[in-house]
Amino acid sequence: MARVIHLLRHGHHAQLGRTLCGRMGGVVLDDIGCEEIARCAATVTPQPALIQSSPQQRCIQSASILAAHFGLPIEIVPALDELDYGEWTGRSFEDLHRDAQWSRWNRYRGSSRPPGGETMRSLQRRVVGHLEQLRRDSVADTVIAVSHAEPIRAAILHYARKRLDDFLSIDIEPSSISTLSIDISGITITGINQRVPA
Repeated sequence: MARVIHLLRHGHHAQLGRTLCGRMGGVVLDDIGCEEIARCAATVTPQPALIQSSPQQRCIQSASILAAHFGLPIEIVPALDELDYGEWTGRSFEDLHRDAQWSRWNRYRGSSRPPGGETMRSLQRRVVGHLEQLRRDSVADTVIAVSHAEPIRAAILHYARKRLDDFLSIDIEPSSISTLSIDISGITITGINQRVPA
């Protein structure tokens, strides 16, 4: 049984805050992101026994920095993948802010979806399902799961017993760590959006 799961958001990249990257290819960490993840690796405790990653390149790159530091392989886990934003993938946030569907999505995450994309509830089910599987089956005491803001936020909302519509109440910054602790009674949140000092 895993005892601690660190949910780590990938590091900074050049498109951050400008483009809704989603599952768009070719998004890689910049120098800032690489430095941030290296600092995370130097401070994560206890020593992980398992490193998992979303299939997206920016997460695999982040996980690779951690894996090199800890001398561990990376397991690619589709359940940790970014939300599928469908037709919004690759659009600029400036453009999206003029879209009425985007406004609705950001008010009602529990009952709307990106056009041609995935619902937040579906995302939450797959992420929480994976975390619960880790709780039951993992032989690793400590796991680092590298993912994205929305999957991590969805997991935190679930374990905090908050509605999906409350997603803006939880910040998940690049290279931040949110920690779940596990005991016989289940999973509890012991840290949200923790940043490593520069």
